[in-house]
Amino acid sequence: MATDRMIAHVVGVEDLTVIRNLETAFEEETKASAAYKAYAAKADEEGYHGIASLFRATLRAEQIHASNHARVLRHMGASTMIDLPVPRVESTLENLNAALVDQKFEVDYLYPAFLISAVPLFDSTAIRSFHWALEADKSHVRLYGELMPLVNSNETSGWAYEPHDFFVCALCGYAAQHCEAENCPACNYLWEKFETVR
Repeated sequence: MATDRMIAHVVGVEDLTVIRNLETAFEEETKASAAYKAYAAKADEEGYHGIASLFRATLRAEQIHASNHARVLRHMGASTMIDLPVPRVESTLENLNAALVDQKFEVDYLYPAFLISAVPLFDSTAIRSFHWALEADKSHVRLYGELMPLVNSNETSGWAYEPHDFFVCALCGYAAQHCEAENCPACNYLWEKFETVR
């Protein structure tokens, strides 16, 4: 492809892999944010207002990840244009499971592989973007994982049904149910600058 050759000529062949990985990460995060927006609407519709709050929190986090990746891509002279498919929406419980599977994939495979490719090139901006997304996604896996047993217990009350405040780091997308420290555990950003999402 001519565009690939032009980018490779400007940034170097080694960086082309990092660019492709950033493009993939940007696309995955953008798709996830669109899916979580649809999942939140479905959860509200079904009366799972606490789950909708969690979807909105992770939606905001995915937007932050996509923005971080896009910033690095633009710096490297690459495009951030993608075709965004319409998300597939099922029941809230199925959507919750899909979100957990998606986040685990990013934590277990996607970002570790991208970091392995970026580290030998000493590309600090790409490494930081991948690292922040990985560490933030670990917090999302934890939150979804803690919620699954509560939902599967078939209880009809509890925080899954009530709107709930979550706190999202505006720099890296780390998410939590309550203040955990003075600084973000993933990127060291001041906790007072976290966004509150309901």
